[in-house]
Amino acid sequence: KSMPFLSANIVAARNNSDTRTAGCLLTGIPGLEHLHIWLSILFCTMYIAALVGNGILICIIISQPNLHEPMYIFLSMLASTDILLSTSTMPKTLANFWLGSSHISFEGCLTQMFFIHFLFVADSAVLLSMAFDRYVAICSPLRYTTILTRKVIGKLVIATLTRSFIIMFPSIFLLQRLHYCRVNIIAHTFCEHMGIARLSCSDISINVWYGLTAALLSTGLDIILIAVSYIHILRAVFHLSSQEARSKALSTCGSHVCVILLFYIPALFSVFAYRFGGKHFPRYVHILLANLYVVIPPMLNPLIYGVRTKQILEGARRMFSNLIKEFK
Repeated sequence: KSMPFLSANIVAARNNSDTRTAGCLLTGIPGLEHLHIWLSILFCTMYIAALVGNGILICIIISQPNLHEPMYIFLSMLASTDILLSTSTMPKTLANFWLGSSHISFEGCLTQMFFIHFLFVADSAVLLSMAFDRYVAICSPLRYTTILTRKVIGKLVIATLTRSFIIMFPSIFLLQRLHYCRVNIIAHTFCEHMGIARLSCSDISINVWYGLTAALLSTGLDIILIAVSYIHILRAVFHLSSQEARSKALSTCGSHVCVILLFYIPALFSVFAYRFGGKHFPRYVHILLANLYVVIPPMLNPLIYGVRTKQILEGARRMFSNLIKEFK
């Protein structure tokens, strides 16, 4: 039902060469149009699960005083950025699939692009902070409370937001400076930096290099630092004399490693497949992966921490038991 509407928009876009005035059109997932309705049901289910799961996780951490520790503060930050990351993409994607709402203004497209990349970089920084937290807890347990004070956590939060803003804000000006004169159709479900840049007839080499440099200096550096942290953590864990302490440390770190892998593997595969695998992977594979990495990790993170972290499970029991008592 949405195809005639989309075709009409495409014709209108071809008749209007000013992308800034006409806005952009998001085509969804080219090649999988016949599956849009089924994919939308899948995405909607995962999105709702991500909202509910992360919302409950945040409520548990806020309501339980014994969870007001650095590890759980970082976890609530991760849950918050996960909710915002999914929300920056899924509502528009679902509106496109269900209502044929493919049009987005140029300013709206830039705004969506900024928040998607901003939140992705922030998510990566939170994972790095969590790795640092585990490094201090296991490698310097006696200094844990003196190193990770509330003041230090506040500075880490400010640094995370500031770094994400500084890295992503120039991309808006890099896109604004371009001259747009081609068909303003983006073969994607959401706006991202290179998707917008490729609509231009100007030289976009600066955009290409800036995007690659920003990725390497933010996410790439985070991955290296996280890997170094866990190498030191594993060395320290295997030198613990107590089997019980070793198992507890491995269990906690195992949860973090699962979350890290869930976040980085689909994202990196999507990025490298998009840049270097154009001849080997169909376009719809790239777009599908891009949608999955903004909704699957947010959906699974609360499950991983809820199942593998005893304190979260106990906090959930106390919170729900208190709620039941209040209703009675």
